[in-house]
Amino acid sequence: MPLYHTLGKIPPKRHTQFRKPDGSLYSEQLFGTIGFDGMYSNSYHEHRPTMVKEIRNQYSVKPKIAKENNIQSYRFRGFQVKPENDYLESRKAVLTNSDCTIILAAPKHSIKDYFYKNTDADELLFVHKGSGKLKTHLGNLDFKYGDYLLIPRGIIYQIDFDTEDNRLFIVESRRPIYTPKRYRNWFGQLLEHSPFCERDIRKPYELETNDEKGEFLMKVKKKDEIIEMVYASHPFDVVGYDGYNYPYAFSIHDFEPITGRIHQPPPVHQTFETDAFVVCSFCPRLYDYHPDSIPAPYNHSNIDSDEVLYYVDGDFMSRNDIDAGHISLHPAGIPHGPHPGAVERSIGKKGSDELAVMVDTFKPLMVTEEAMKIADEDYFKSWLDH
Repeated sequence: MPLYHTLGKIPPKRHTQFRKPDGSLYSEQLFGTIGFDGMYSNSYHEHRPTMVKEIRNQYSVKPKIAKENNIQSYRFRGFQVKPENDYLESRKAVLTNSDCTIILAAPKHSIKDYFYKNTDADELLFVHKGSGKLKTHLGNLDFKYGDYLLIPRGIIYQIDFDTEDNRLFIVESRRPIYTPKRYRNWFGQLLEHSPFCERDIRKPYELETNDEKGEFLMKVKKKDEIIEMVYASHPFDVVGYDGYNYPYAFSIHDFEPITGRIHQPPPVHQTFETDAFVVCSFCPRLYDYHPDSIPAPYNHSNIDSDEVLYYVDGDFMSRNDIDAGHISLHPAGIPHGPHPGAVERSIGKKGSDELAVMVDTFKPLMVTEEAMKIADEDYFKSWLDH
């Protein structure tokens, strides 16, 4: 998200002497992406952020694939994923390809005994249930039901949950995640017809500076493995930073739907993009207002992309027998569309109360063993006449 942000204390000029009250130097760190060509922030630390004392366990968290070449439509019952105490252990990959992994998580406990860093992927966390605080080395963000939390790769974080009843829908992206380019002008400002604006983006507001030495466990994800590293200084020791690369929050409830006289295609719901997939938000909205309009979507062929819909709340009018937490997968290569009766039910309706998150990937998604544990394997038959 190309928005300049600064928090804490910084010197007037980068790469210059910035001294502590005792006269010693703060340690500057460039936190950047795409070599030196992408978004970056300059942060200033109490201690060198490079002091590794020990490297401990290294173990695989690579998703186990059940169906590598899939053309079957599926429904997965997401709330059947059982809650687990530990945040990382609670993360269950259900769909994956070389660009992204879609994860369900029901963590019961906050992250307190370690810090977490994903070095391979940006993480987009959608909060379906729960509230709390995302704590990062570049500042903190409060979150609640309906929030997207965009955590760029390399961000060190912990999560404090308010209760044990938490449900997260997570997209790990090996490509940088941005707001859609077509919503922005050539200066990067969100345009007047964008479905959200800069006021809706919540940036880190609170910087916790810990001037501590000792042993601090960081679990680092790299190439589908977790590597446990012990650092000699507290990872949250930043006194200030500025730049464009930091975590932020955006609520799905702040997305303003684009409507028209006839049914609008899915790109009007687009909220985030990469060069490999898009993320869309389906929100309560007025239906089409042409006198002969059919609000239900038309049948369409997914020739070039897999479509994943995560159902959050309300009545998703194009589907029968869908509950909160369900995921539908409509793979590339075959057509899909509204369930029997949905077209007729939609005619004359004035609006929708549906809430859902959609991920469309340009590479096929593989179905994991975790997904098959919660799969409705007869879902593909649900379009037959009865």
